[in-house]
Amino acid sequence: MRRVDLAETPLRTLNAELHEQRGKLTHGEWRIANPNGMHAVAVGVDAPLSIEIDGHVGYYCGGMNKQASIRINGTAGPAVAENIMSGSIHVRGDASQGAGATGRGGLLVIDGNASARCGIAMKGVDIVVRGNIGHLSAFMAQSGNLVVLGDAGEALGDSIYEARIFVRGSVKSLGADCVEKPMKAEHQSALVGLLARAGVTDVSISAFKRYGSARKLYHFHADNLGSY
Repeated sequence: MRRVDLAETPLRTLNAELHEQRGKLTHGEWRIANPNGMHAVAVGVDAPLSIEIDGHVGYYCGGMNKQASIRINGTAGPAVAENIMSGSIHVRGDASQGAGATGRGGLLVIDGNASARCGIAMKGVDIVVRGNIGHLSAFMAQSGNLVVLGDAGEALGDSIYEARIFVRGSVKSLGADCVEKPMKAEHQSALVGLLARAGVTDVSISAFKRYGSARKLYHFHADNLGSY
């Protein structure tokens, strides 16, 4: 295991070493100490690494991740897992705004709460939040799944495309063109699979509701002007 103490090693050096693993895998397991809220920890990783971060991180942790499994033993600042492509990122605490923004693949799990704009413009990532999410989450979400075991804030799924949202708790309000949809057998099966991938085995899917696009704003129409 490669151990890096960010109290002694510059962050730029750590990220350079992680990037080097793409062409020459010398260490499969990494343990990072004392991140102390630093920004851009473990960004741009493109190798099948197991990375454990002991502490809180700032902006963009795990951004653009490919292949790696990253676990954050603390809270995460804005845009954790931004533009994630594959692999997984697990936040053991809370996450700030923009978690999983524009993510194209992979899995983001948040054990605590996620702030505003969780999953905005998501393009294939799967996000599972054990707690609550803030306003404008899944704004313009194109594909992928957002699963929320707690409550959702205002304007959920505003201007959503074909992403799927599953919420177990209450929803303060739905955004433009987002509606509740029937929970069919295929959606129940998908939800069970998502929860299993996230390691969530202690909840029943019976209380979840599904939300998605009403498909009325795909193309501009003057009659819908007030909804844009």
